[in-house]
Amino acid sequence: MRTWLRAGLAALTLIQLGLGGWILSAPRSFFALPWVNMHMAYNEHLMLDYGAMNLALAVILGAATIVTERRLVVPALLAYLVFSAAHVVIHTRYLGHLPPGQSAALLSLLSLGAVIPLVLLYASRRLAANRPAR
Repeated sequence: MRTWLRAGLAALTLIQLGLGGWILSAPRSFFALPWVNMHMAYNEHLMLDYGAMNLALAVILGAATIVTERRLVVPALLAYLVFSAAHVVIHTRYLGHLPPGQSAALLSLLSLGAVIPLVLLYASRRLAANRPAR
């Protein structure tokens, strides 16, 4: 189970690193996606803040991947879950600009982002509170 937990944490880390790196290096490119811009005005400051937040989340997820102690894994996954769940709710308010098929795809993808940390939290329940992985 620890192997699956580490793999999941590593995947979330890589996703956050990739998004953060992309957004910080090319914020207009990321904002140009229809799922992102929603026909709203571009705001470079907010895009850069969002990219930095993704990198910050990658740090805690990466640390949890390496250390794999319950006291680090659980807060890292809870942080990811809070963001992901809020992200789904936020996007449900702004689906009018997308065709129905794209709306469904977007909500499915974002929902998966909230389900994965739930599954990983379940997998982490047997981790010792303070014993590092071997």
